[in-house]
Amino acid sequence: MITRVALYARYSSDQQRNASIEDQFRLCHEHATREGWEIAGTYQDAGISGASLVLRPGMQKLVRDAQSGLFQLVLAEALDRISRDQADIATLYKHLKFVGVPIVTLAEGAISELHVGLKGTMNALFLKDLAMKTRRGLRGRVENGKSGGGLCFGYRVVRQLDPHGEPIRGDREIDDDQAAIVRRIFREFAAGVGPRAIAKKLNEQGFAGPAGKLWNDTTIRGHVRRGTGLINNELYIGRLVWNRQRYIKDPATGKRVSRLNPKEDWIVTEVPDLRIVDDALWQAVKLRQETIAESHVNLTEAVRAHHARNRLSACRRPKSLLSGLIICGCCGGPYALRSADRFACSSHTSNGSCSNRRTIVRAELEQRVLAGLRDRMMAPEAAAAAMSAYAEEINHLNRERRANADTHKVELAKIETQIRSIIEAIKAGMFHDSMKAEMDRLETRKAELTDLLASTPQDRPDLLPSVAALYARKVARLTEALNHPDDRPEAATALRTLIEKIVLTPGAGRGETYATLHGELGTILNWAARQTVGPANKNTPGAGLTGVSLSVVAGVGFEPTTFRL
Repeated sequence: MITRVALYARYSSDQQRNASIEDQFRLCHEHATREGWEIAGTYQDAGISGASLVLRPGMQKLVRDAQSGLFQLVLAEALDRISRDQADIATLYKHLKFVGVPIVTLAEGAISELHVGLKGTMNALFLKDLAMKTRRGLRGRVENGKSGGGLCFGYRVVRQLDPHGEPIRGDREIDDDQAAIVRRIFREFAAGVGPRAIAKKLNEQGFAGPAGKLWNDTTIRGHVRRGTGLINNELYIGRLVWNRQRYIKDPATGKRVSRLNPKEDWIVTEVPDLRIVDDALWQAVKLRQETIAESHVNLTEAVRAHHARNRLSACRRPKSLLSGLIICGCCGGPYALRSADRFACSSHTSNGSCSNRRTIVRAELEQRVLAGLRDRMMAPEAAAAAMSAYAEEINHLNRERRANADTHKVELAKIETQIRSIIEAIKAGMFHDSMKAEMDRLETRKAELTDLLASTPQDRPDLLPSVAALYARKVARLTEALNHPDDRPEAATALRTLIEKIVLTPGAGRGETYATLHGELGTILNWAARQTVGPANKNTPGAGLTGVSLSVVAGVGFEPTTFRL
């Protein structure tokens, strides 16, 4: 039997080449050809760190396909191409070993527990040592008055070479055009203009923000304690501050999370040549920030006092059901909750880059979405075609599984018959060396077939004809469960799985907003066909499974409703 192998390749940063992926695949392909292996597929992660598997789509897909039995071996150039994190290597090794898929690398050969332990430790120590050396080099650069990070708005890179022809890194000089914008922002903020209004005006006048992007209110105000945001950057008064905060990776998500360092660990260097803002203007901005902070503290205390007097307020004002799912039909950006419990286009409110001024009340939008889920998403005319396509695909997969299993059973029965024939021949006194070799081959193949049959996934059930009716009943129960505080979180989670996105577009009339509900067909049908799970809450079905990647849209939108702004 020919071994089906999956090739995996990765490079970690923009400083490496895209060709690095091609080089790794070429070497692995040559090795597979020499071994007589069949290439079942290739998986890659370009420009992604090897310190975590969490955010690497290529590796995640490889694991899923291994669990589906699409290949019998994983081949990579080296173990550090798979991961440099010791815990991730061990976890991946366990998952692949469980499904009977070994890992082979060109550098280490067949990977065993010994490689996972020793090589994983070496890779982890390499990352730690690299981080320490990098920080040491950056600290020395900062103490010499050079930049230790990226390029701040208001400056440009000074490009020059040392006597050996090597680039001198970290030198900056003032960009006069951008410096004028920096001073303007400081003056307007000190005069009482809000960051959102400043950003909107700069965008309207065509002034590009940092990295050539649009200005946002958060770009200007940032976070005072963390020193982020344009008006908190001490470089503008000729003071270079480094090591104010550090970044660590959340092991659950693989994303970097910032942490403030103690003030005594900060590295501060005076760079008067880079001053853009004078002390008087800087102090005026700091004074206004203090005033805003004091009013915010007073408001926060008042809100806390109100909630202390009225403990039921939190129950009456739950977290929004639709947050993160609403898209502006004009700019494609997100809608977010603003004042007065209304959703508004974030691009319009934060920087004025979108012309969509239309807002919509949260409770009214939730009612329209729930009505759409119940009455439009699986309407009989849409459900008929959807279920037909879905059932055809699922039944096709079922037939393939049954055919593969039947083929393996027939081959296993033939091999068992051949083994018994050889045993009977030996009992009758017929024995040759070739019989032993043939017996070993047959026993090996028998073990392979037995493993394949044991690991064959269970047949997926055919779609129920009554799935549309089941869907309607379950959505109705979930809608009712939203009114009960104990059931609301689980019901909201289940309902959100049915929604891909909600697109809001301004209508022709004043205050009119059209809403279009999008959902993934496979998820909806799988969810509808599932039995209700969770003995604690009978009202709340669990989240749906992913299925065939199709889409269904709930019509032109829910009935257009007019809102007064």
